[in-house]
Amino acid sequence: MRAPLLAAAGGLLACGYVYLNDPSEPGFYPPCPLKVMTGLDCPLCGSLRATHALLHGDVAAAIDFNAMTVFIVLPVTLALLVGWTVQRWRGKPFSVTVPRWATAALVTLAVVFTVVRNVPGMPWGSAA
Repeated sequence: MRAPLLAAAGGLLACGYVYLNDPSEPGFYPPCPLKVMTGLDCPLCGSLRATHALLHGDVAAAIDFNAMTVFIVLPVTLALLVGWTVQRWRGKPFSVTVPRWATAALVTLAVVFTVVRNVPGMPWGSAA
C-alpha cells in the first residue's frame, strides 16, 4: 500500500501547489516548449490553468483552458490511482493492458484536439 499512498500524497501536494500558485501568473511554472518554439498549443497546454480553475470550483474556465484535461486526463489518472489502491488493498498486483484501439483512439483524439484548438475562434480548450 505504500506506493499508491505515496503517489496519492504526491498528487495532493502537487494539487496544493497548483491551488496556491496561479499558473496564469508568470514565474511559477516553465512555459510549454512547443508553444515557445512554434506558437502552437500542444494537447496539454492550459492543463495547469485548467487544474487550478477546477480546484477553485470554476468548471467552465477549466473546460475553456483545456477540455481534454478536464474530460480525459484527470478522470483517467484518478481512476488509475483508485484501481491501483484497491488492488493493492486486496493484496493483488495491479496492471493495466491498454488495447491497441484505445491507444489509437487517444492519439487520434490528441491530434484532432491539437489541430482544432489552434484554429482561431474555436471553443473548448482553446484559451490555453
